[in-house]
Amino acid sequence: MKYNYSKALVELRSKLNISQHRLADLLNVSYPSVSRWENGHFNPTKIVKIRLDKLLQDNEIETK
Repeated sequence: MKYNYSKALVELRSKLNISQHRLADLLNVSYPSVSRWENGHFNPTKIVKIRLDKLLQDNEIETK
């Protein structure tokens, strides 16, 4: 099943009340990467997906 990381990222940032810059810091990636993911232009790398999935699970956010 393909996850909708774009939607999940927006929801996560909204729930945590953080900026794309802050999320980028939490994931140890660049701000433009987060922006591209949210806009659906690219998907996170496998390593970042693992980190991101942990954040999403901890905050009970659905990625489907």
